[in-house]
Amino acid sequence: MGLKKRTGVSAEFSMSSLTDIIFLLLIFFMLTSSLVSPTAINLKLPGSSKSSTSTSSHSPIKLTISKSKQFRLNGKRLKEGDVADQLRKVISRDGRKTSDITVILDIHEKVDAQTLVSMVDMMNDYGVKMILATKLD
Repeated sequence: MGLKKRTGVSAEFSMSSLTDIIFLLLIFFMLTSSLVSPTAINLKLPGSSKSSTSTSSHSPIKLTISKSKQFRLNGKRLKEGDVADQLRKVISRDGRKTSDITVILDIHEKVDAQTLVSMVDMMNDYGVKMILATKLD
């Protein structure tokens, strides 16, 4: 009989199992990415508007946070817990729409990130425009 032994190694590779795994991974990442909620801060970016000329005649509100976490609102020293109330009073006293009010947040670079985020959240809650500046001293 003419039977021969196959001693050579086959160089064939089945791609079907690999494509199954790739499709399963694709479906997994598509499902998990839609379930993740974003935790980013919603910032209002500056843009050209008709009200920009009216804001230049009013002075902005300046909130300063020093390296030792001393809060100053327009030069007046405040406790950390009083910042929100005093800022609300200054904004309501101004008489303009909150979207026309500009607050300069002057914060030292060594102040912790939680303080920065809480101040930015407070500005977003009030709906004011904000300029963020850091001190390098």
